[in-house]
Amino acid sequence: MTEALKTLQQWVDESQKIVFFGGAGVSTESGIKDFRSEDGLYNQKYRWPVEQILSRTFFDRMPEEFYRFYRDRMLCPDARPNAAHKKLARLERAGKLLSVVTQNIDGLHQAAGSRRVWELHGSVLRNYCMRCGATCTVQDILNSTDVPRCSCGGMFKPDVVLYEEQLDSDTVQGAVRDISAADLLIIGGTSLAVYPAAGLVNYYTGSRLVLINKTPTPYDSRADLLIAEPIGQVMEQLQVR
Repeated sequence: MTEALKTLQQWVDESQKIVFFGGAGVSTESGIKDFRSEDGLYNQKYRWPVEQILSRTFFDRMPEEFYRFYRDRMLCPDARPNAAHKKLARLERAGKLLSVVTQNIDGLHQAAGSRRVWELHGSVLRNYCMRCGATCTVQDILNSTDVPRCSCGGMFKPDVVLYEEQLDSDTVQGAVRDISAADLLIIGGTSLAVYPAAGLVNYYTGSRLVLINKTPTPYDSRADLLIAEPIGQVMEQLQVR
């Protein structure tokens, strides 16, 4: 172990209320593309900017184009939890991890066994009819053509937070409570560039803030421990005891 990893291991050993705050980088090792890296979605060429496609206005006005992009780029049914997801689930089972706060919408934390997960941006695994409230599965969305519709005729919408939409208040409040109560906050796999989600880390008042990310973030100077490595490789080396 490097000295940084030894320090992280010591802090994990000494903590009982760890909160993990993660972003797209947590799932890239599961084969899911992030947004801002060199080959991420924001740097690929589409007919419209990705931010526009993933906006509520675009969804309402051009649902066919939204779903064409959504099925092709946002749904990864074959993705499986990686070392980071699995280690976090083990820390929770050991009674050391209070919760996971994630910006991801892939459901991989729950697939790995995590039970207390605050999904700030929702989940592709949940979809609801905008007319009657009925639900359908992600497989139903994948199997549909054009715009997926309910038997009542209403259009299904993924339970994900699009641009121009507000974060769910109960989810935010739960995340804030846990971050405020944490004795160790580990931030991993996120550029900390998406607000208001990134601003939630400001509720941490402890003295052990760990930031694990391959590239620099606006919060680097505030970290008590900074590790510029892939989150999965780092978490894989941690011992749960």
